[in-house]
This record gives sequence, structure tokens and C-alpha cells, in this order.
Amino acid sequence: MIDLHSHLLPGVDDGSKTVAQSVAVLTELKAQGVTGICLTPHLLASHASAGVPPRHQQAWETLVPQVPEGIRVFRGAEVMLDRPLEAVVARDRRITINGTRYILVEFPRLVASQTVEQALALVVAIGLVPLLAHPERYKCCYVESARRWKSLGALLQVDGPTLLSPRPRGIRARELVQHGLADIAAADNHGDDRTLRTAWDEFMSHEGSNQAQLLLNRNPQAILDDRPVEAVPPLIWRFSLFERLRSILGSQGEDRP
Repeated sequence: MIDLHSHLLPGVDDGSKTVAQSVAVLTELKAQGVTGICLTPHLLASHASAGVPPRHQQAWETLVPQVPEGIRVFRGAEVMLDRPLEAVVARDRRITINGTRYILVEFPRLVASQTVEQALALVVAIGLVPLLAHPERYKCCYVESARRWKSLGALLQVDGPTLLSPRPRGIRARELVQHGLADIAAADNHGDDRTLRTAWDEFMSHEGSNQAQLLLNRNPQAILDDRPVEAVPPLIWRFSLFERLRSILGSQGEDRP
């Protein structure tokens, strides 16, 4: 499995705080079958033109020599689109995923769908492919709005652990996969126990081996290689009666941050 969204660059954002913590998490992820992971610390679009912040570079240089054998680390950033990206970001590709045309982007949780459309279109206009992180977090995310975002040239990264949630966020994530709108899944690990293993097992339990391979292996690898991703076929979720009741009851409240 390849995970393109994590906060394991130590001491630079709300993720892992120390090198030791990052190494421990990487060791556990390797044991679970993760072979590659992209370190994507938070970064504001208004700061993106300056490239990699010095603190991020120092943390990278400190961590890399201690990365366990058997798991590869790649560079990127999770860019909050607080303003349009400047063209230099596309030319330099210093904060894109592994130096490719793909860039991981996010928005505030209460963003309007029209704002998302406008911002994604501006990213495409400078020659990059926006990979929208955890779209299920945004309350404006519906099947039709997701279709519009993808029609602009964006890709969608659903949160793997959230696929198991009975809450509204989990329902939205499963709907994206069910309609073939998700392009990859990622765990968004913040130095904790979040992992793609749960998503892999969930896909397998719903006879989704093809979707698992595409979302967790082939498409993430294509992004790292700067190649086009493959379309992911819709997945039929096969829930028991108990799981359906849990989903209905869980939808009465919203997810915690």
C-alpha cells in the first residue's frame, strides 16, 4: 500500500512531534503492508511561492536517515487554498507530490461548493492537478458536487479510516467510492494509529479487491510517477442489518474534528 497523505514530518505542524514518534509510526505502518508514504505537512497557499519552509527542510534532513528499511518516504505538502496559487508553484514543483504535477489541497470544513470549484479551476489553470484531500469532510460534498470538481480536472482523496465511520462524514466517503468518484485513499496519519490497513480490509469485506488495488496501490503509484490515474469502478457496499442501523443512528450527529 502507498499512502500519499500524512503528517509525519516531525515538529512542523499538528502531526508527529518528534523523530522518534515518526520512526515508530513508520515502523508500524511498514509491518501493516505500507511500502511508501508521502509526508505532507500543512502549508498555506499564501506561503507556497517561497517553496519548502526552512523548518520543513531541516525536519526532512533529520528524519530521512532514520527511516526504517522497507518503507520509502516522499515529499509533498497539504496546501490550504487560502488564496490562489502563483504560477511559480507549478514551475518549481517544490511542494507538489514527489515533484510531480499533482498537488494535495484542502479547504476549511465549511467551505461553499462554488468556492471549491473556483479554487480548483485556478489550480488547473496554472498547470497542476489538484488532489483534493478528504472531500467528505466538507458539508458541501455531495455526489453531484464531487462530479463537478472532477470535471474541472481535480482528483479526490478519500480518508481511508473514515470509510468505516457511521457518521455523516463516513457516509459521504462511502458514497464517493460507491459512485466511482474516489481516485485514491489515504490515512492522514498525525503520528497516531490511523492506517490504510483498515481501509484495505474494508474493501476486501465488500468484494472490492480491484478497488483496493486501484485506490491504495496503482493510482498512488501513478501519481508518484507523474502518470495519469486509472478510473476506479463503483463499489457496492454490502452492509448487514446491524451495520445499516448503526449508520442510521450515527447520522444523527456530526463528526468530531
